[in-house]
Amino acid sequence: MHDKMTKIDRYIDIRLRPHPDFAETHLMNALFSKLHFGLVRINSEGIGVSFPEVNTLRPSLGACLRLHGYPEALEALFTKDWMVGMHDHVLLGSMACVPASSSYRYVRRAQAKSSPERMRRRQMKRHNLNEEQACARIPQSVARRLSLPYLTLPSRSTGQTFRLFIDHVVAQAPATGHFNAYGLSGSATVPWF
Repeated sequence: MHDKMTKIDRYIDIRLRPHPDFAETHLMNALFSKLHFGLVRINSEGIGVSFPEVNTLRPSLGACLRLHGYPEALEALFTKDWMVGMHDHVLLGSMACVPASSSYRYVRRAQAKSSPERMRRRQMKRHNLNEEQACARIPQSVARRLSLPYLTLPSRSTGQTFRLFIDHVVAQAPATGHFNAYGLSGSATVPWF
C-alpha cells in the first residue's frame, strides 16, 4: 500500500480510433462501461480517470480516456480482460510516468440538484402522494440542466440508461483519497497534463 502523501505516479492513455459506423461518444460510452465493470471486478479504489481532451464549451469528453494509478493497481486491472470487444476500436498506450510539471484536477460526478423525477419521488414518499399529484406539484419546468459533458451508461440495478455527468475541477494541490468504481472522486486528485 502507498503512503498517504504519495501522489499517483503512472498513467495509461486509451485513445478511440475513428470509426465510420460508430460515433465517438458511442465508443466512449462502451469503453467506459467496460472500464466500470473491470474496476468493480478488481474492487479498485486506487484507479482514477480523466479525459484530457474534455471540452466544456461544446460538451464533449473527447477521444482519450486516461487511467491514473500506481503501477500495481493498473497492472491488476489489465490482468483482467475487461476490454473485450473494444480492442479493434482503441489504441492502448503503454504505462508511463506522470510528468513532474503536472497540475491537478478533481474528476468527479456532477448531478443536478433539481431533478423533477427525484423531487417527485421524494414528495410521493414524504407526503403520501400518487404520481399524478406529485407531477401537479412539481412540473418539468423546475429541471436544472447541466451543461457538462457526460457518458450514457446502463444501470446494473434498474437496467435503464442514465447520464453520468463529469466535471474536471482545478485543484490547487494534489490530494490523496479513494476513487469509486467509475474512477471518480470528490476528494482525490489526478494529474492533469
